[in-house]
Amino acid sequence: MSTDTTTPAAKPRQHWLSSFGQIAAIVLAVFVAKGALAEPFYVPSASMEPTLLIGDALLASKFPYGYSAASLPIHVTAPDTGRVLEQLPKRGDVVVFRWPGDTAQVWVKRVVGLPGDHVQMRGGRLWLNGQPVPLKADGLGQAERDNGTSETAHRYIETLPGGVAHPIFKLRMNDPLDNTVEVTVPPDRLFVMGDNRDNSADSRVPVAEGGVGLLPVTDL
Repeated sequence: MSTDTTTPAAKPRQHWLSSFGQIAAIVLAVFVAKGALAEPFYVPSASMEPTLLIGDALLASKFPYGYSAASLPIHVTAPDTGRVLEQLPKRGDVVVFRWPGDTAQVWVKRVVGLPGDHVQMRGGRLWLNGQPVPLKADGLGQAERDNGTSETAHRYIETLPGGVAHPIFKLRMNDPLDNTVEVTVPPDRLFVMGDNRDNSADSRVPVAEGGVGLLPVTDL
């Protein structure tokens, strides 16, 4: 004959500890999944129009490019130790990254230049490795401003080396960023741009001036 020696006060405590353990396990599983598999992300600006609109929801995969401190679902300031299982993006990939100017901020742009590429803007058109990137007119569209208003933009289809074709917006043809010096992308860096070419602080703009500069791969 067995005797239950558990006191009445101990049973609620055990139930509470069991519930806490289950909640902690769920939180840990979500944290690991967001750090290792994928994490939701909301587009904060119009810089990727017409491909992505303000407020669009993305599920950013973590594993295609490997892992670093930037992959964690919380902001952690850590020394640059490179990436584990690193893979470079392809030209045309849309990437989510921590902004080098403040790694607490998460941005989204398109990769147009890989290490070793020569990148330049001439007359509002992207040049890679001494050749203009094919561009085809695709009518007009409405480019949204961050204040909620919109303006008519010329829409084009740009086809990057490798065959990735994607739409871009051009509002004007002679903005300051339409003509740049040629840049050679160094190792472990990427040249990224927004599809809304006249409304994007990207690799054409230094970090000190609010842009991305040449994006470290470790920030993906």
